[in-house]
Amino acid sequence: MARTLGDLIGREAAYTFRPRRRPAGDRPPAGDRPDVGERRARSVRQALESLGPFYIKVGQMLATRPDFIPPAMISEFEKLHDQVSPAPFSAFEPVLAQELGPDWRRSFRDIDTAQPLGTASLAQVYRGVLPDGEQVAVKIQRPGVREVMEEDMALLHKVSRFAAKRMPRFNDVIDIEAMLSVVFDAMRPELDFVLEARNMERAREVAQDFEYIAVPRVVNATPRVLVQSLAPGRPIREADRDAFSVRERQDIGRELLAFMYRGYFVDRVFHADPHPGNIFVHPGEKATIIDWGMVGRIDRPMSNSILLLLLNLAMNDGAGTARAWIDMGSCTAWTQAAAFADDMAALVPKIATASLEELDFGVTLTAVLQHSTRRGIRTSPMVSILGKSFANIEGSIRHLCPELSLVDVFSEELSGIVTDLLRESFSAEQVMRTVLEVVAGGAAASQQLRGVARDFANRDLAMRVAMDEGPLAAGRTGFHVGPKEMALALGALAVGRQRRKSG
Repeated sequence: MARTLGDLIGREAAYTFRPRRRPAGDRPPAGDRPDVGERRARSVRQALESLGPFYIKVGQMLATRPDFIPPAMISEFEKLHDQVSPAPFSAFEPVLAQELGPDWRRSFRDIDTAQPLGTASLAQVYRGVLPDGEQVAVKIQRPGVREVMEEDMALLHKVSRFAAKRMPRFNDVIDIEAMLSVVFDAMRPELDFVLEARNMERAREVAQDFEYIAVPRVVNATPRVLVQSLAPGRPIREADRDAFSVRERQDIGRELLAFMYRGYFVDRVFHADPHPGNIFVHPGEKATIIDWGMVGRIDRPMSNSILLLLLNLAMNDGAGTARAWIDMGSCTAWTQAAAFADDMAALVPKIATASLEELDFGVTLTAVLQHSTRRGIRTSPMVSILGKSFANIEGSIRHLCPELSLVDVFSEELSGIVTDLLRESFSAEQVMRTVLEVVAGGAAASQQLRGVARDFANRDLAMRVAMDEGPLAAGRTGFHVGPKEMALALGALAVGRQRRKSG
């Protein structure tokens, strides 16, 4: 690790301090000279790949942050892949013996040890056959990789704290340590396959509600070995569109989006890395989502803010998009909210009517960061992993169904999402929480009740909806309805009405 980092620093230093001018006769034509920024970005990308899975994931996250990563770097970081030369099976056999026991071969009728199904710096995957004849994928963690990644995480934590102290204004809008913590939390199941198996089993339950979505069945899981049912077909990036009917392609694309939307807005647990290599398709079969090692989790307020953001995009509302984005983060002392609203008013109309073929929606969503950071708005650290997930699922579906519109699918799914949220709001747990909040604020509640009684007596009761979540006007009693709940409800009605008219 130290040697690789030293090599990177050495290359960058040699590049930085190289002689700046050469004789005119020795210079290649301008069209033949590689761009300086591109060469540098390529060098950094190659170094990240050589450093291993942790740095690759960080680079992929940075590719969704155009607010502080230059375009050349983003272009290269989007190419980051975790493919390494396969190691011999003999390097992994001790892991199988330690995790499954010395007689591990009895667990399989056969296992193809000559050619792995997949190779990465974290694990290798082999095709196996169970005693009953079922074909499975056997994922085996590379020896020692967990310790290396934990050391990397500790190192980057120190670096992020140092950077925050050196660049306080930058850290006002980009909370480096918090952003890395989100990445670390999402990646931890990749270090323990038992956690990945739990993610998979939960996702498999959710997938049962979908006609065209499947998640592999967990056969066996230990911290370093995961045996799961084999996904049929091939990665979606290799799929032959002509082998599918138009209806099948569109149904698969819609359900992939609907499945992800449910993760973002209802379950609040979502696949954080649904890139084209992690979705398998085959004509006549369900689309199978694999590799549940990297999963994102968000809380209810954050989920509602994202939902409100997409709702405003679907309704072509730039000002509403700006408010929702600010609500996802916070303002700094130098925030320019009005200017940011103007930025969104110019950007949103370009997104609202575009299909996947016309627009890179995930990258466009994260490109809002360029405006928000410039305007002094501190963005939630969850945006990085959400942006990555959005961009990946969009890119995956584009391979099979580029004509699909994410905004249209979102509009179609909105009614169901809002119904689920309303059901949650009136659940027994939520009612109990409301009661406890009332009890905890007993003194204030009693004062409000006395105020309501007084207003009734004076025939001066007013019901108010406070859209800014600020204090109600003095002198009158009012009931407060949060802006997110009201906007989501009204938005669902508006989209539903628009759909009925179009139908």
